[in-house]
Amino acid sequence: MQQLVIILGPTAVGKTNFAIKLANEFNGEIISADSRQVYKGMDIGTGKDLDEYQLDGLKIPYHLIDIIEPHDEYNLFSFQNDFYSSFSQIISNNKLPFLVGGTGLYIHSILKEYKLQNVDFKSDRAKELTQLDESELLVLLNNSKSSLHNTTDLIDKERIIKAILISESEKTNTPVEIKIKPLVLGITEIREIIKERITARLKLRLQNGMIEEVENLISKGLSYDKLDFFGLEYRFISQYIKGELSYNDMFQKLNSSIHKFAKKQMTWFRKMEREGIEINWLKSDETERANLLISNFLE
Repeated sequence: MQQLVIILGPTAVGKTNFAIKLANEFNGEIISADSRQVYKGMDIGTGKDLDEYQLDGLKIPYHLIDIIEPHDEYNLFSFQNDFYSSFSQIISNNKLPFLVGGTGLYIHSILKEYKLQNVDFKSDRAKELTQLDESELLVLLNNSKSSLHNTTDLIDKERIIKAILISESEKTNTPVEIKIKPLVLGITEIREIIKERITARLKLRLQNGMIEEVENLISKGLSYDKLDFFGLEYRFISQYIKGELSYNDMFQKLNSSIHKFAKKQMTWFRKMEREGIEINWLKSDETERANLLISNFLE
């Protein structure tokens, strides 16, 4: 059994900084569990904060950040393959792997050892599903016995179709050979503090070039449909750039949506606990307690 420390939590609780301190303490490397940080050129909107990976003059190695272009396809199957490749590399270097992020599906796929095959999202079955409306697709998905999805995360037709295709292809390949022993740490704060941090962070990111980042992606040929697929920041800023929203309306809608997203993330993590996954919840300043938990885990 190979040991893995997982650090999860909703957006804006300080997971990255927390994880970097622990990775520095325990000779670790970080694997990102963020579905958007894999994309190059999507930095401010996804909160990469790469400067944080420098601590006391040392660079903490990270994986699965800036690995593909935004035009390319990346999915759960891609993540699993990339995770196990990075995990094996870290273990072979006698380092401790830390899986860090807020994409519940990605983390769940490792903890529950999803058995996936490469899904053809342009297959005849995919074309068949596009003929159905969203309500029919959700019925199909909810009738599935798959553990791969949480419909609170499925916000558009394309994602629902992809979830169905993934669900229908599960348990068709060989089991993952790497057996993992996880320690799961959850970073949290009271809701009001999270809301304040989200709003303050959004203002800062808008001041520091997030709109220009989206404009740059558009100038490189990324379509508005693709930007919409990438989620909240890219969706609402695109609408502002197109003149469909005023700056104030864009800010208010985006701010409100990020707050709702943080609640959906917590729904994922509570669901994981109900399944029997133990999450040790900590505040972002409780690094000493985290040190103790990890030390006991490694004994």
